[in-house]
Amino acid sequence: MMQSAAVSFDDARMRRYDREGPRYTSYPTAQQFAEGIAPKAYELAATTSHGALSGQPLAAYIHVPFCASPCFYCGCNKILSRKLDRIEAYVGHLQSEISLRGYLFDKSRVMDQLHFGGGTPTYLPGELLIRIVERLGREFQLTDALDRDYSIEIDPRSIEQGTLPLLASLGFNRISLGVQDFDERVQRAVNRVQPAAMVATVYEEARRLEFRSINFDLIYGLPMQSVSSFGATLDRVVSMRPDRLAVYAYAHMPRLFKAQRQIRNDELPDAGERLLLLQLAVNKLGEAGYEYIGMDHFALPGDSLARARKNRTLHRSFQGYTTHAERDLVSFGVSAIGRVGDLYVQNHKLPQAYEGALAKGILPTNRGISMNRDDHIRKEIIDGIMCQGFVDIATIEGRHGIDFAQYFGREQERLQVLQADGLISLDSGSITLTGVGRLLMRTVAMTFDAYTSLAKPAAMSRVI
Repeated sequence: MMQSAAVSFDDARMRRYDREGPRYTSYPTAQQFAEGIAPKAYELAATTSHGALSGQPLAAYIHVPFCASPCFYCGCNKILSRKLDRIEAYVGHLQSEISLRGYLFDKSRVMDQLHFGGGTPTYLPGELLIRIVERLGREFQLTDALDRDYSIEIDPRSIEQGTLPLLASLGFNRISLGVQDFDERVQRAVNRVQPAAMVATVYEEARRLEFRSINFDLIYGLPMQSVSSFGATLDRVVSMRPDRLAVYAYAHMPRLFKAQRQIRNDELPDAGERLLLLQLAVNKLGEAGYEYIGMDHFALPGDSLARARKNRTLHRSFQGYTTHAERDLVSFGVSAIGRVGDLYVQNHKLPQAYEGALAKGILPTNRGISMNRDDHIRKEIIDGIMCQGFVDIATIEGRHGIDFAQYFGREQERLQVLQADGLISLDSGSITLTGVGRLLMRTVAMTFDAYTSLAKPAAMSRVI
């Protein structure tokens, strides 16, 4: 089976394909979710999904929306609050949701993948983190297996003495540090000042505590960023040697995210400068020995993500890239998205509606979509493009009982264009991303998205 080519950067083609597109953490994407889910649809999915019938392990996501202050670049669903009673009330509702959903799932299914995101999960007092994990352990089967994947997002500014040891004692073995950029001018422009020494202190303690994997989140395209300043950030990051890196493109959508209105347009890098920043990251990280995983992720060769990509066992979900096989994802918290069997669901985005539903003892789900046969076929192809950079046509035909060329007749012309432009290598048996195509995998994946004509570009980030 052919491997996709080593990643390579081509300025002209990158500019030509720089447009809005989904990140494909799901297919269909969240833009297709709608209200009107059948009352018992989730309960039915929890007992009849492939995972339920086979006893497959579970994955879970916990959304902790609270932050002390806004980071101007942020597009996450967050609540700015310093009121402990407000935070405690939310955690109480979160515990109720955990119990409501836990009742629906077989207790024999081990939860081997868990992620706390935000907001700022470590903004919670330790006692509240303990309450959440204890409730999870009561309603689901947590594990201490070495290959578990229990991760939490960390704001280095919110870490107090004892926080990291507490996280380790609760079973977390992966952490992700929000670094974004080490340049002080950039930090001031986005309202997130955190000295490099602060990040280094957290990182070094995490190493002493032997967390299995440490990720740094970086962002390119921020105000006041330059090739020189971002290069210095990358050099400092490389010298610290985190196991993984996520280098996200800043998506400036002030109409959707109020905090972004604090960012001055004239301080943002232009399209050409953004490409230079991306190219710099790809080159520097490659030279430092990091392997390009896909989208905006890099990992050292010994990290489980890099091994999974090499072994073709890499997967993608709302938690991003993961080494675990596709799981039923049980999600908790305001705006949280999950998937059980064929059903995608999303909780209420407004805290009042989320907490109001739980106060009545009902699940706080208000949007979603149930996958049909065509969705499954297209999802498998999109996952192949996003995770492996490769689609085995014979496998798709055999698994779904289709003639690929006939079923995707309308897509053939687009595939020919992508091949002529050097993004893919196409033959009767496979679709393989080229080195340039790997950096534009979202563009290739969109070829098989049946909903692209219905998508709202203003609600999506740019490919570059």
